[in-house]
Amino acid sequence: MKLAPTGSTMEVLSEIRNHIAFITLNRPDALNALSLDMIVQLRRLLSDHAADPEVRAVLLRGAGDKAFCAGGDLRAMYQSFKSSGSLHREFFVAEYALDYLLYSYPKPYVVLMDGITMGGGMGIAQGSTLRVVGDRTRIAMPEVAIGFFPDVGASYFLSRLPGALGAYLALTGVQIRGADALYSQLADVYLPPAAIASLTDDLAALDWSDDPTADLRRFIRANAAQGLPAPTLSVLRPGIDDHFSRPTVPAILASLEAETRGEYADWAGQTAKLMHSRSPTMQSVTLRQLQRGKDMSLAACFRMEFAMAQQCFEQGDFLEGVRALIIDKDNSPHWTPSRIEDVTDAMVDAFFSHRWTTAAHPLATLEGI
Repeated sequence: MKLAPTGSTMEVLSEIRNHIAFITLNRPDALNALSLDMIVQLRRLLSDHAADPEVRAVLLRGAGDKAFCAGGDLRAMYQSFKSSGSLHREFFVAEYALDYLLYSYPKPYVVLMDGITMGGGMGIAQGSTLRVVGDRTRIAMPEVAIGFFPDVGASYFLSRLPGALGAYLALTGVQIRGADALYSQLADVYLPPAAIASLTDDLAALDWSDDPTADLRRFIRANAAQGLPAPTLSVLRPGIDDHFSRPTVPAILASLEAETRGEYADWAGQTAKLMHSRSPTMQSVTLRQLQRGKDMSLAACFRMEFAMAQQCFEQGDFLEGVRALIIDKDNSPHWTPSRIEDVTDAMVDAFFSHRWTTAAHPLATLEGI
C-alpha cells in the first residue's frame, strides 16, 4: 500500500487499492478544515481519478477520530481580508467550483462523514453518490453563529429538505447526529463502528462487476446499521414545520415564543433563545436565501452564494463573528444591528444585488465543469 502526498504539507493523501481511490483529508489538528491549497489538491486529484481507467470509484474521508471536515479555514480568510489580501475571493471561487463538480462526478463518489461535518465539509459531501454517517457523526451548518450564512450549495440542498427542516437547521445551526441526518435526507447510509473500522480493507477485497455504482451501493447497504433509535427530528418535526414555515425571522421567533404545547414548549423556548444569539442580519439573509434557492438551479445557487459571501465581508458581522468566536474567543459578538426588529429589507436586499454581468461573474462557467 502506498500513500502519495499531493503537496509538501501532505494535507491531502491519496492511495489506490482494488480500483478505489481513497482520498484522506489530513489535517486532524484543525479538524480537517479546508485550506485553499487543500481545495486545489482535491480538485486535481479528482480530475486525475476521473480520467484514470484503473479507478472505478472514489472514497473521501478525514484523518483522525474527531472529524471528517469541520469547514473552511476562516481564520486565514479573516487575516487575509484584514491585510487587504484576496484569499476571501480566491477561496470561495475554488471551493464552490469543486463543490459543484462533485454533483456530476463521472464515477461513484463516496464520502465518510463519521465525525464532525460542518460548513465546507458538507459542501464536499452533499453531491456524493453515497453519504455515509456513523456513531461519531456531528452534522451542522452553523454559519449564522459567526455572522455568515449556510453556503457551499446550502441554498440548494437545505432548501430541498422535507418540510421546514432546512430553515430550522440553517437558522439555528444546531448539530444533528447520524439518525437525524438520515431522517432529514442529508445522508444515505449509517454504518456501525465495526463496519467503518474495516471499511478500507473490506472495499479492497470487493469483487467488481460492470456496474461499480451498484456494487458499492450493495456492499455498503449490506453493512448498514440496523435498529437505530428514533431520530430526534422526527419527534420535533410537527413543531419545526409549524414554526419554521413562517415567512420571516420575526414571525418565526414570535411563533416559537408563543408555543404552549407541552411537548414543544421547552424546545421552542430554547430555540428562540439560541436564535437571539445569532446575527440578526444573517438570519434574515439566510431565510431569504433558502426561499430563493428552492426555485434555482445548482449553478445559480453557487453564483448567488458567491455574491453573498463578498457582501458578508463588507457588511461586517462575519468579521465580528470570527473575531469573537475564533480569534479573541470572547464569545461576545456585537452584531450590526443587534436586534432582529432593526433589520430592514434594504439591508437584506444588499446581499442579493447583481455585482457582475452574467458573463463576468467569477463562476460564470460552472455548467461547463
